[in-house]
Amino acid sequence: MDAMVEVLKYDVLILGSGLAGLRAAFEAARTSNGKIRIAVVSKVHAMRSHSVSAEGGASAVLYPKENGDSLDLHGYDTAKGSDFLADQDAIELLVQTAPQEIKFLDHLGVPWSRDPQGKILQRPFGGMTIPRTTFAQDKTGFFLLSTIYDNTLRFGNIDMLHEHFATSLILENGEFKGITAIDLKTGEFKVILAKAGIIATGGNGRVYGFTTMAHSSTGDGYSLAYRAGIPLKDFEFPQFHPTALVPNGILITEGARGEGGYLVNKDGERFMKRYAPSRMELAPRDIVSRSIITEINQGRGFIDEESGLGYVLLDLRHLGEERLNKRLPMIREISIKTIGVDPVDEPIPVRPAMHYMMGGIHVDLRGQVYMDAERKISNLWAAGEAANVSVHGANRLGSNSLSECLVWGHFTGEAAAKYAMSKAGEAEFDGYVKDAAEKEEKRIFDELLHKETNAENPYDIKREMNKIMDTYVYVFREKSGLEEAYASLKKLRERFGNARIEDRGRVYNQNLKDIMEIDFLLEQAEVITLGALNRTESRGAHARIDYPKRDDVNWLKHTLAFRTKEGPSFSYIPVTITKWKPEERKY
Repeated sequence: MDAMVEVLKYDVLILGSGLAGLRAAFEAARTSNGKIRIAVVSKVHAMRSHSVSAEGGASAVLYPKENGDSLDLHGYDTAKGSDFLADQDAIELLVQTAPQEIKFLDHLGVPWSRDPQGKILQRPFGGMTIPRTTFAQDKTGFFLLSTIYDNTLRFGNIDMLHEHFATSLILENGEFKGITAIDLKTGEFKVILAKAGIIATGGNGRVYGFTTMAHSSTGDGYSLAYRAGIPLKDFEFPQFHPTALVPNGILITEGARGEGGYLVNKDGERFMKRYAPSRMELAPRDIVSRSIITEINQGRGFIDEESGLGYVLLDLRHLGEERLNKRLPMIREISIKTIGVDPVDEPIPVRPAMHYMMGGIHVDLRGQVYMDAERKISNLWAAGEAANVSVHGANRLGSNSLSECLVWGHFTGEAAAKYAMSKAGEAEFDGYVKDAAEKEEKRIFDELLHKETNAENPYDIKREMNKIMDTYVYVFREKSGLEEAYASLKKLRERFGNARIEDRGRVYNQNLKDIMEIDFLLEQAEVITLGALNRTESRGAHARIDYPKRDDVNWLKHTLAFRTKEGPSFSYIPVTITKWKPEERKY
């Protein structure tokens, strides 16, 4: 290791600068009254975190007296939406805490859309019996993130380490010590130590080719945790958002259907009446996605000439120009700019895309990370999409994710700050920690950056992985396809061992970062695929053609995936049921 390696020491280290990470940073700073040192480590500039792309809104029960809503109803909708795989104690915590978070952000300055009386507006969303999705036009994520980012900058004790790519998590005897990271600007290797850590690295949409998610959404936190021995929970449940723009995959918010948009097939028919007659276009996402793919498979869709993708149409014309400009201005702009379609005049081509990972790092009710099925890591938490407290189970309801980021960002930030304040002294850079950091530096700069093998193009391997996932581990799955996918992914992993690196430099080495991200994605693709192969039932977003029924006798349980040399190994833990007994889902 260079004698010059930079070692940074903090009280709280937050990995990820999206909504959950910044909410945690804000809460840690507030809890400690500015007394502790906090680092937010982000591989992008914080305001480029993928939370900025969230469109539709955040769910909360705000006006129960006026619209008949209740915490119980929000809870029931969420449990039913999850196909009863969500932990109901976590759901209760979400629905109780979300309203305070919405009001808190209102006070911080989020420009929520309002009615003429100044009340915060709420729009209908899929699977929600009452309109409870609080929004800021169709740019909710941007307004939330910029407001929280501006407010974290008020604290002098938060350091934003933009464009630092984390390469490993250092745990010693089941305790979090810190991370290793590359400063992308300089290529410098850094060791960042802390008394407490929070993983808030978001999701991994880029396992798939057709996805609504940013190129930076490579689930780094999942792999960092998995490689450190931490289990990943319910990883066979990626969520496919029903309406992504064809052919580019950009998200067309559920808010477009919440405002009254129709889904139509090539016969001009609103086909959702066949699949969810009472909710139509506002059925939960798994149901709408399956309905769209069924229409396409049965020949009632359209085919995009350029990409070969099948699609249906989202018709917003009847909403009128004024409503579109007021409620969905970004959707209109995206359609016009990227595919030359103005939704005022013609319908938009859409199909389901990978949108969200419902699985994640195994945590307890307050976001504390588990080392295995029972033991917890005393000073490590995870929040937002990176974590699985299991409020979403097998299918997330739209707009519950932003609320989850806020609620668990708050909880974990507070808990990590309190833990750090209770510990005197500072982290030492010696012994095991030093050895681990040296090993990691050698792995990256000797083995990866200067390796001799160069047979394989890593970007070709990534494209092949995306194709496998888009084909076999998509909305509908079955045994032979999943087996083929798993075998192909294992071969890709082998070939990846010979991936070549073109850029041997240090400054902004995008090539090196890409290769490390592809490595993470290949590993996660295996966990998703093998988890899906093992789960011999259909539940939520996991729809098996060969096992079309939900099987509560054998499968009302969470999957835990552990990393072994041979690949993922699985164990199971029970689902927490408090108020809402599993029942058949009808909409």
